[in-house]
Amino acid sequence: MNVEESVRAVPESAWFKSSYSSGEGGECVEVANAVGSVHVRDSKNKGGAMLNFEAERWATFVAFASH
Repeated sequence: MNVEESVRAVPESAWFKSSYSSGEGGECVEVANAVGSVHVRDSKNKGGAMLNFEAERWATFVAFASH
């Protein structure tokens, strides 16, 4: 399965907003877990470009960003 097929296979219900998001608008991302990968998109532009990370690389990024 290529990245495009993987993104299409992610149901809308799988996406969730960052826990740092507020209800006041502003910049926000949504994340969806898929088998072996994590997808990231702009919450205000759900049909726009998305990033795709291998699960292990996403975990490394989150660990780095949380320090």
